[in-house]
Amino acid sequence: MPDKKHKILLVEDDDSLGYLLSEYLKIKEFEVFWAQTGKKALELIEADTHDLIILDVMLPDIDGFSLANKLKINYPETPFIFLTARSMKIDVLKGFSLGAVDYLKKPIDEEELVVRIHALLSRVHSFQKESEPEEYIFKIGEYDFNSKSQELIFNKEIIYLTARENELLNYLVQNKNKLCSHKDILVQLWGKNDYFNRKSLNVFISHLRKYLKKDSKIKIENLHKKGFILKTD
Repeated sequence: MPDKKHKILLVEDDDSLGYLLSEYLKIKEFEVFWAQTGKKALELIEADTHDLIILDVMLPDIDGFSLANKLKINYPETPFIFLTARSMKIDVLKGFSLGAVDYLKKPIDEEELVVRIHALLSRVHSFQKESEPEEYIFKIGEYDFNSKSQELIFNKEIIYLTARENELLNYLVQNKNKLCSHKDILVQLWGKNDYFNRKSLNVFISHLRKYLKKDSKIKIENLHKKGFILKTD
């Protein structure tokens, strides 16, 4: 029985590039859905689940950052990457802060894109398999953390985590009160230890600190040039 094809949603308004990428990805055995507007993308997202969303920043009706924010709130379990000509550092960091798992700059070679997609999906599935132990509900101080549903709960208040926030918190919880080196976290979750991924890691650590601040006994400590420790009684 053949392997099930991965579903990719491509959100790209440029006719030529959108057609080229969608056809190339189909040749590479992906099931591709192509949307040229943010509105159409949301319709497709609401209608079906996707393994990955490739998202352009510059769209005719809504900018990709705003669309990414909707994904973060309503579909936190769906990973997405940005594919855009906007390559200023502030744009890259903004993309990561919204939950993007990668940020690819145009023009991009189609073969490179496929390699990056396979690597990303492989990491996601590998992580999901590893993080499906019998135990997936954890106590973190006064918080309950459900890594399967991506929920962090404090006094019945539920914080819905993005896929990357969930991965990171799960990694820290599995290694609580131990030093998690920058390199180990980045290679495990991002697949690469580089400047932008290190900046992205810091952004997500800030998110988790904000979510966990209601319990003063919980701390995510930063050991300069070494890594992070999730400290909890």
